Amino acid sequence: MHPNHRKMPRRERNKFVKRGQIIEILIEDYAFGGKGIGRIRNEHGEFVVFVPNTLPGQLVKTQIKKSSKKYAEGKLFEVLKPSEDEIDMPFQSIPGAPYINLPIEKQHQYKKQSTLELFKRIGKVTDIEDKFDEFVESPNTFHYRNKMEYGFSAIGYNHELKTDVDEFTLGFKKRGTWWCGDNLNKDSGLFDAEFENKLKDIKNYCIKTGLAPWHAPKREGFFRYFVVRKSYKTNKLLFNLVTTSPELPKFDLNTFANYLVQLFGDRVAGLLHTINDEIGDRTIATTGSISLIYGDDKIVEELLDLNFEISMKSFFQTNPKCAEKLYSKVVDYVLEQKEAVDNTVVLDLFCGTGTIGQIIANKAENTKIVGVDIVASAIEDAKENAKRNNIEGLKFFAADVGKFLTEHPEYTNKIRTIILDPARAGIAPKTLKKIINLNAERLVYVSCNPATQARDTEQLMEANYNIKKISLVDQFPHTAHIETVVLFEKN
Repeated sequence: MHPNHRKMPRRERNKFVKRGQIIEILIEDYAFGGKGIGRIRNEHGEFVVFVPNTLPGQLVKTQIKKSSKKYAEGKLFEVLKPSEDEIDMPFQSIPGAPYINLPIEKQHQYKKQSTLELFKRIGKVTDIEDKFDEFVESPNTFHYRNKMEYGFSAIGYNHELKTDVDEFTLGFKKRGTWWCGDNLNKDSGLFDAEFENKLKDIKNYCIKTGLAPWHAPKREGFFRYFVVRKSYKTNKLLFNLVTTSPELPKFDLNTFANYLVQLFGDRVAGLLHTINDEIGDRTIATTGSISLIYGDDKIVEELLDLNFEISMKSFFQTNPKCAEKLYSKVVDYVLEQKEAVDNTVVLDLFCGTGTIGQIIANKAENTKIVGVDIVASAIEDAKENAKRNNIEGLKFFAADVGKFLTEHPEYTNKIRTIILDPARAGIAPKTLKKIINLNAERLVYVSCNPATQARDTEQLMEANYNIKKISLVDQFPHTAHIETVVLFEKN
């Protein structure tokens, strides 16, 4: 036997909980990202259990998913007793809105406190309260979303008997399960109320065809998803029905389109049909086809006086009214020192379809905006959008951040301000190093995941960038999500 190959010590058995165990626990505190903190106390001492999407004061039923010596993580099955802070709401409760019964001011309080705490703990910014600028509220607290995905299922859930049943459902997954659907029978408070109140009619139409909904464990069935996008500018709805293909000849897509027009009249922008024969749980299949059955395949949305065409697939801010406030804050931070941007270049990294760049170019003359993203199709969309809005002084490049200056040396030493709006995973340390090497004086960093932003803050501070201002934007009321806009300046 190799001398270093010692016998691994047997993992100590957790004296408090085992993986897979289902327990009832009282939530006592709130940690960032909507994790409620419960504690088990017994003769061995005290032990912490984190349960996402819960609130202090709730008694919940949770299943332990991960367990270590120091703490465990559970998955929420059911709220057995609400918190005293919660109030009754006229909406149907759904997994996507765990905090809808909590007054919005209280939601803001939890979000602000836990986010600033994160910058202290992970980002090592001890005086973060002094840098705090504003908590930006969503203009619409309810019915703010412009896209929803509803799933079909052959397994439903009987809430009285607390058991799954064979039934045709259309709505969302039952909380804590992947195999069970739960019918959405009325307005959830997040999306278009008229539409959601008629979703059960769409379900009944589908039931009458005799075709089966998707059965997740068996991986078979015809109806899979019904996806809806909405424009707040035009109030129109764009639909996408996702099915498998074997029984497609038995379903008349045109008659279905006429039925939707019967329900929603001229609000119907168009109906698309997507074939998804893959077993994976995604609406758009990598191998499937998408075809237009009726009307248009796009809707138009407006953000700060600019028009954007949105297709079924394109990424677009989910809460457009609040996105306007988010982008206004970004513009404020970019133009905060007007002399810093006049006749220099503002680099918009991870620019996607170019929304931020266009808004800034529209607000700031004499400023050259350069948008860079590695996704070529997004850059094509960005160019189209800018053309449609007649915006000058804006260039887009499909390029890797690290190679951008080597490929476009004309921008060397010209970039004084950089806008960063990365995906949820934040910025990879290597990429952040390359951004630091661009040597800009100011960074405006927008994040939909402050935990990764707080991590990046430490690396930026080591490179002499300090936080000057931080704002929080509540893009997703009734969820644990919060967006941040941070202005960094180089010492």
